[in-house]
Amino acid sequence: MRNLIQTAFCATVVLLAAAASATIFGSVHGLIHDPQHRPVQDAKVTLRSTNSDWSQSTVSDNAGEFRFENVPLGEYRVTVEVQGFATEEQAIVLTSGRDAKPHFSLKVAHAAETVEVQDLAPAVNPESSTSTNVVNRETINHTPGADGTNSLAMITNYTPGAYMVHDQLHIRGGHQVSWLLDGVPVPNTSIASNVGPQFDPKDIDYLEVQRGGYNAEYGDRTYGVFNVVTRSGFERDRQGEIVAGYGSYNNTNPQISLGDHSDRFAWYGSLSGYRTDLGLETPSAENLHNQAAGLGGFGSLIFNKSPNDQLRLVTSVRGDHYQVPNDPELEALGVRDEENERDAFANFSWLHTVGTGVVLTVSPFYHFNRAHYIGDYTGSPNPNVSVPEDDRGSNYVGGVVSAAYTREQHIVRAGIQVFGQRDNQLFAVNAGDGSVTVPAQREVLWGTVSALFLEDQYKPTRWLTLNGGLRLTHFAGTGTNTLPGGNHPISENAADPRVGAALQIPKVRWVARAFWGRYYQAPPLLTVSGTLLAQCNSSDCGFLPLHGERDEQREFGLTIPLAGWTFDIANFRTAAKNFFDHDVLGNSNIFFPLTIDRARMHGWEATANSPRIAGRAQFHFAYSHQYAEGAGAVTGGLTNFSPPDQGYFFLDHDQRDTLSTGVNLDLPWRSWTAVDINYGSGFLDGNGPGHLPSHTTIELSLGKSFGEKWNLRLSALNVGNNRYMLDNSNTFGGSHFANPREFAFQLKYKFHF
Repeated sequence: MRNLIQTAFCATVVLLAAAASATIFGSVHGLIHDPQHRPVQDAKVTLRSTNSDWSQSTVSDNAGEFRFENVPLGEYRVTVEVQGFATEEQAIVLTSGRDAKPHFSLKVAHAAETVEVQDLAPAVNPESSTSTNVVNRETINHTPGADGTNSLAMITNYTPGAYMVHDQLHIRGGHQVSWLLDGVPVPNTSIASNVGPQFDPKDIDYLEVQRGGYNAEYGDRTYGVFNVVTRSGFERDRQGEIVAGYGSYNNTNPQISLGDHSDRFAWYGSLSGYRTDLGLETPSAENLHNQAAGLGGFGSLIFNKSPNDQLRLVTSVRGDHYQVPNDPELEALGVRDEENERDAFANFSWLHTVGTGVVLTVSPFYHFNRAHYIGDYTGSPNPNVSVPEDDRGSNYVGGVVSAAYTREQHIVRAGIQVFGQRDNQLFAVNAGDGSVTVPAQREVLWGTVSALFLEDQYKPTRWLTLNGGLRLTHFAGTGTNTLPGGNHPISENAADPRVGAALQIPKVRWVARAFWGRYYQAPPLLTVSGTLLAQCNSSDCGFLPLHGERDEQREFGLTIPLAGWTFDIANFRTAAKNFFDHDVLGNSNIFFPLTIDRARMHGWEATANSPRIAGRAQFHFAYSHQYAEGAGAVTGGLTNFSPPDQGYFFLDHDQRDTLSTGVNLDLPWRSWTAVDINYGSGFLDGNGPGHLPSHTTIELSLGKSFGEKWNLRLSALNVGNNRYMLDNSNTFGGSHFANPREFAFQLKYKFHF
């Protein structure tokens, strides 16, 4: 069986040499008219990034049209120049897969002048049925603590319903999220063993957050999709940057980065590290046994071989070491557990423009992920203390192939994503007196995920866009171990239709959107063959194989551009079958995935983002009122086979109200400040139905530039030192307290080489 899977997988990878389309890219297709609405031919059109030296130029054709293909998501300015007319500019924010369509109606020039045209707020996509927000590099730099190596504030401070609890990111009621690096997915089916971040925020140029209404090319983990556009070198001119600093709890986040570019080639590389005495959320108000440290490297190469061919190579590697924090009782006993994590990723992409409106891309990738939990007991012999070891290494090899075709009112995309996975896991449990509780067991697991997608964006009128697609997924997994009956092959298929619509309301230019779709999430391979059966059987529990989660989502929303502001409101409801969650094994701090018979997540979300008011202040607001509930028995993973409670119950990460708001303010003398306020109404209290008390934290940052080379930033997190209990679920220590007040300073030095 294993050889059959390997052979089929290798044959599929060979087929990946055919074609593709990376998801961080969009296109710009514009139209230029004169005052009599006649097309303007041979106008010079320049598309320029607002944050780097990346630019492209073209001229309009005899129909007054122009087009730019393979444009990475981000913020741009489109400039139109033609003799006898005033130069015009328009700002756009390009999201993945968007075909932006700016219109220019030129005015006769009375003198040298430039006219800024704004047909719609730059961040509004009138053709999308996806809930999206984009965070840029400057925002990450200004947000208090957001560019720390282990921080995900770039997501939680700007995305409604996103929060960190028991050291994992949750969004819209779930914690299974997908990361894409320069448009290429980073597969990871092991949802319950890693606590380290995927990427260093200092290497990110733009982050696109999608939280619902996904088109058919997205699968895998679907509670949030994070498209990361990495630093490329186009923002550098033989330039380097050194970042150094120091903060509370001996916190450091140093980095050195280098980059350069020419007209056709750009490169960027960085080496980052961190060290802190406050690594993970603590199980008590005291910070005990909680050091963490890590080191990572990142590299990006882009080569524009010709106007129709682009080659991209992105690599990253990082390692993290965590002491598992103790409460006073575990500290006195002598428990000194640790976790080591490793992650490496590489992808190569070839983007090829076949002709007008036809783009192909080939993106093979490799991902390695490891989590090694090491139990350590230094106290006197105690048979009641468990000393576990769990060492899992996962290898993923595969690729994405897709094609995008734009013609008149249609944008058609089709593609295939395939990867094979090999898991190698060792598990053992000893007692504190040296006796063996569970002998060391090693298992090697294999699996494949193959997905085909086809979708069409059809624009029957200028104000209505219809989106429809279908995703077909096949999962196959098998494993071998030393336990009787250890082979449990699983094979599943899913056909997931998705439909959406976007309606641009005339005159007011509001955009209404609606979506309905189904998703499939392949199960972790760990659960295919059922390790730990001996431990479970002796404790009147079992370990059931997991099947994939199947979700059905519907949502509708309204985006309102008004006087430069962008307001958005959305209502969503997700119904899940075999909902993925996780549970702890005894008191080992090792947690494993499980599935609950069904779950439902529903709520309202609202965001508001301002323009730069008076040239200085910019406000942001993200609010969510949501419910996260489960029902039925445990259908996979660790279970004691107890009958389920009747009706729905709240999941441990349920929080009714979540709010993040703040302002970034430019100050005199090349300085700035940012203030963020975060509020939560409280997570579930134990088994509920009551919830913990509400909590509010305030965070500040202040920065100043000294010339072109030096930049100093001071930040303060949890200014009021509000030491509240964040949650008391049973993962990684049982209870978790919010981090105490932290101060830090950061110094950046830019240099040329």
